[in-house]
Amino acid sequence: MLAALARGLMGTAQADEVQVAVAANFTAPMQKIAAAFEKDTGHKAVLSFGATGKFYAQIRNGAPFGVLLAADDETPARLLKEGMGVTGSAFTYAIGQLVLWSSQSGVVDEQAVVLGALASGKLSGKMALADPKLAPYGAAAMQVMDKRGLTDKLRPHFVTGENIGQTFQFVKTGNATLGFVALSQVMVDGKISTGSAWVVPANLHDPIRQDALLLKTAEANPAAKALLQYLRTDAARAVIRAYGYQF
Repeated sequence: MLAALARGLMGTAQADEVQVAVAANFTAPMQKIAAAFEKDTGHKAVLSFGATGKFYAQIRNGAPFGVLLAADDETPARLLKEGMGVTGSAFTYAIGQLVLWSSQSGVVDEQAVVLGALASGKLSGKMALADPKLAPYGAAAMQVMDKRGLTDKLRPHFVTGENIGQTFQFVKTGNATLGFVALSQVMVDGKISTGSAWVVPANLHDPIRQDALLLKTAEANPAAKALLQYLRTDAARAVIRAYGYQF
């Protein structure tokens, strides 16, 4: 009976919960990490996925998130400056990689010649990218096209997703012939899972540093603090790395 009581008390002590705003590109790895986090610690992370820009607005308007896993480092810095984040809690949990991807094999080669073909009219179809005003991966995609000198010619082909998750769906379903998405969305076990892709060289866009932040609303929440610690563990980093992120 004493053993059962101890287990019951332990379960009560560990029954903390935290609402987590997660950048859409980090959906798959965070689902795995959250499951392992709950199993290993007893805490529960309730996940919401979307565009970092929208999460910023929601947090400013009182959304009950305790942790933000952003797709950039600027949004957490802004929230800290505005007094909505806990000083000293921000850190880079991953550095994202951009990829130009088509769900069809043979469309995108390793040099992304397809961009020029689309710009010149030799290839028809739409090209998806996330809204550059809301999503850092969309901003990075614009930088790539700017450096290639193709932005104006490609603009008529744009179909814009609210976030990188919606952008991926445009390409996956064939509503867009190709698109700029997160490598994490198309990578399984260290390889591109399907279709054809060009992993964009890092020198063609600003680094996509993705920062985590403890929000003031969860400053005393044990689950929130434990989650941020868990993201730094070898177990969590192994999952993050498996989806193509760097550190």
